[in-house]
Amino acid sequence: MNKAITDGVLLMPPAFADGLDVYSSGDGTPGSDTYANATNAAFVPADQDFGGTLEMLKTQSTQTLRYMGQTPLLPGCYLRVSAKVKAISGNLPSVRIAGYPALGDGSKVTGVPEFGPAKPLTAYGEVVEVSAIIGAGSRGGVDMVWGPDAVYGHLGLDLIGQIGGVERIDDIQIEDVTSVFLRDLVSLIDVTDYGAVGDGVTDCTTAFEAANAAANGRTVFVPTGTFLLNGDVTFDTPVKFEGKVTMPATAQLLLRRNFDLPNYIEAFEDEEVAFLKAFQALLNSSDHESLDLGGRKVYVLKPLDMQAAVPDRSSFATRRVIRNGQLEAGPSTAWDTVEVTSQASYSPSNANLLTGVTNVANVPVGALVEGTGVGREVYVLSKNEVTQEVTLNAPLYDAAGTQNFTFRKFQYLIDFSGFSQLSKFVMADIEFQCNNRCSGVMLAPSGSTFHMRDCFISRPMDRGLTSTGTGCQGMFVDRCQFLSSEEGELVSNRKTIALNTNANDVKLRDNRATQVRHFALVAGQNSIISGNHFFQGDSVSNGIRSAGLVLTSPHSSSIVTGNYVDNCFIEWSNEQDSAPEFNTEYSFSSLSITDNIFLSGDVAPWFSYIVIKPHGAGHFLSGVSITGNRFRSIIGAIDQVERVDTTFADLNISRCRNVVMKGNSFHAVTAQVQNAAEIEFTQNTLSDSWDIDTSGYLPFGGQALNVDSVVAQGAIKDASDVTQYAMPYVQQIQGPNRDRIRVVWPTPVKGKVLVVVRMDNR
Repeated sequence: MNKAITDGVLLMPPAFADGLDVYSSGDGTPGSDTYANATNAAFVPADQDFGGTLEMLKTQSTQTLRYMGQTPLLPGCYLRVSAKVKAISGNLPSVRIAGYPALGDGSKVTGVPEFGPAKPLTAYGEVVEVSAIIGAGSRGGVDMVWGPDAVYGHLGLDLIGQIGGVERIDDIQIEDVTSVFLRDLVSLIDVTDYGAVGDGVTDCTTAFEAANAAANGRTVFVPTGTFLLNGDVTFDTPVKFEGKVTMPATAQLLLRRNFDLPNYIEAFEDEEVAFLKAFQALLNSSDHESLDLGGRKVYVLKPLDMQAAVPDRSSFATRRVIRNGQLEAGPSTAWDTVEVTSQASYSPSNANLLTGVTNVANVPVGALVEGTGVGREVYVLSKNEVTQEVTLNAPLYDAAGTQNFTFRKFQYLIDFSGFSQLSKFVMADIEFQCNNRCSGVMLAPSGSTFHMRDCFISRPMDRGLTSTGTGCQGMFVDRCQFLSSEEGELVSNRKTIALNTNANDVKLRDNRATQVRHFALVAGQNSIISGNHFFQGDSVSNGIRSAGLVLTSPHSSSIVTGNYVDNCFIEWSNEQDSAPEFNTEYSFSSLSITDNIFLSGDVAPWFSYIVIKPHGAGHFLSGVSITGNRFRSIIGAIDQVERVDTTFADLNISRCRNVVMKGNSFHAVTAQVQNAAEIEFTQNTLSDSWDIDTSGYLPFGGQALNVDSVVAQGAIKDASDVTQYAMPYVQQIQGPNRDRIRVVWPTPVKGKVLVVVRMDNR
């Protein structure tokens, strides 16, 4: 900073050679006496030391010399006034810089020093230079602190001491020296002052720590250059990066006072590295619970291995948050799916293990497993190259024996799978722009209460959010959007799954997923799935639809409520069961599907909104509640809203118990089922055995296992048209399909009854 240069401010007084009429022998104010024609002063044009000089006889104890011009005093500007003096003869005085501090009206500012330190003249002919710094602020090195009120000054010097001496004075110099105080003005500590060298080779760890220690609240400044830090560096004070730093993966940079991604990007000048280094600091600091991305977009060219960024930690269980930014996948071959085919053997007695795996070294941990008898979303949890074994996250329903398996490892923008455990981790207000190049987020193989909220996973190539183990225990996914890259594909060609879970107690709430193959595959129990909208239609007339929500735990103990199931359906299977036939478990039980909106358009008539798909024989329904839902088909009716997919096996419908399907609304649905079903039946001819067909009234092709009541709707009359009051009895499970009942009377009668029939056992 130099006001004479930047703003053209005139600071330097004119030379004595230009005349002495602007130099006062008083305080320099207008009207004070000048040295022009003074008897004790004269201009000497040729001095061997000074050239042109003012020669003065000291006639007063304090002989003053002031420039009568108004030298401006600007806020934040510091002036150095200097002069060279030598004694010629007579008494030897002392000399000091002095001045008149003036307010805007010309009056003097009181209570401020008007002169600097004095320096004695000790020998004739010896040139002595005297100087002082004038400014508003009380800073080290400022001799005359004039405060903010002084607008200008009349500056010069004083000769003090005995009178009678003759002195010669060189031209007075006034210069802007604000740059001397610049670091103090902006409170900067430069790391180079503590030994840092920005050559990219010299280890500057010690210098950076020393600068931090000296800062005492001031900002540490890292100038242009590349500074190598081989060790951990912690800054307790703000840091300003003009240059950049480079560090090995094991070294940590903690910016305690400006801990956010933009500052790490300034530090490393590489968005990927900055993000990972900031994450490393997040897990290694107790000062911050969240990393603010500052709304920045991080352009990513390879999967971000989050554990590799924190090599000193294999697990973490303290709440941490990453929030407020974007991660975008750029073009790179690093996103390519790794695919390996290996022969392996499977035994249901060791349900989560593949043995004798050929080429096991090349099987990626975290890979999706595909093969005959393998359910959806089965992943490689770990492997043992010595024993040639692969541990799976779930059993296989029909893969006993030896076969070829395909292992496909998708690449993820954020990959937590390197941690053995990660708990209480939150990702909030982040957009994962996968650009159909990669998948979104892979969880750690174990952990609890991972939370993703208010995030967008846009155009994932294969998966949005993947759990390969129990890292999804108690997981929350709230108000997120899963936007497909396959919106132009037919439903049958789509492969993207928005998310999957394996563990219990998951909450999926208020999310939206568009045109993926499946919104969620939920394998655990005790989940709450509420307020979500998942849409999976296409433009094909009478088109097929895929499952929006897939539940793979037969004993679900879950609630599915308040969702908008749009052109897709809920599928309930037991495909992750090594012994899929019913044995002693609870079977398909403990599921509540309530108050949802089910809508489809232009689908095949056999389409249904709720599909149960047993993978083994003997299963039945128990403790299932389907109530308060709204079923609507547009552009064509459908036959029924619920069905059993018998691809592998049928339900043992005769064992169903505690099934409630009531209070639903049906629009453009042929079979409007309920349990218990209320059926009105009219017998127009005399008969003592009324045969009533319940098909089309009971859900899931249910059998007429029980009759709760038979109520006459008007008079029951005999052949003589006489009203009969005798009680009938009921025979259930009649007919070849066991879906008819028989109401038996003592005598042939006719009339109308309301029967309440159940397809479950009490």
